Amino acid sequence: MEDTGVSGRAPGSYAELAAMLKRRLPKLGGGQLRIAHLLLADPEGTAFRGIAAAARLTEVRESSIVRFANALGLPGYPAIMELCRVWLAEQARLARRTENADGSPGGLPSATFEQERTNLARSYGRLDLVEWWRAVEMLSEASRVYVIGLRDCAAVAGLLSLRLGRARGDVRRLGDSLVDELRDFAEREVLVAVSIRRYAMETVRVAEHARDRGLQVIALTDNAASPLREVAEVALFAETEAVGPARSLTACFSLAQALAAEVSLRLGVTHPDESPPALDFFYDG
Repeated sequence: MEDTGVSGRAPGSYAELAAMLKRRLPKLGGGQLRIAHLLLADPEGTAFRGIAAAARLTEVRESSIVRFANALGLPGYPAIMELCRVWLAEQARLARRTENADGSPGGLPSATFEQERTNLARSYGRLDLVEWWRAVEMLSEASRVYVIGLRDCAAVAGLLSLRLGRARGDVRRLGDSLVDELRDFAEREVLVAVSIRRYAMETVRVAEHARDRGLQVIALTDNAASPLREVAEVALFAETEAVGPARSLTACFSLAQALAAEVSLRLGVTHPDESPPALDFFYDG
């Protein structure tokens, strides 16, 4: 089996498996690509489909599927099935929560609280501290910081730019007039791009432009399969599962607040939220 380029720890969930496969799709070919597409397209079927059936569907030998699983850091095909089964069980639990929330008083707040608690635990549990400290260093030392987040992520970008501005100054939020704002990009500056599924392609294009202009890019996004991951020098991931159709932004907000607070501490700004001194013209005499 040719090298898939897979390295690092094995995926611990179907979401991590899917993210790993999506990153490496361009490097795969032939039977490997068919196996990857089957795992991405049909996790429900994979949860209960034996290796013989999987080999038949992808037109490869069973030994090829075993080697594919090994290249992902997994001991074999049953480990892939188990990841899919756990994912399927989680989807069923979410569906039951939604049904209970729709049918019982207080159900929705309780289900939402449980899901958001899980999102925060997963987000901070998988936080890469090397990436975290690199992001803090970049934001602390940059000559200027830009922040962009559109659609639902505009609120996260607004909070992050406000908090960073209090900590270090010279922080600009993008979005009012992108054509004019992009002309100001210069080396030694940093762009923070915030986007989750369904990704705002304007945000991705701005991040690509910033990288090409010599800026360092930090992504605040939802998983390693995000198009921002390929552009960014550093990426921080927030869990966005929700009770209901819309993605949750709770973990995004929390990471944004924590990041700004860490920058404040690094720069010695101990009270970034204090109100500025009152101006004399607010008073008579």
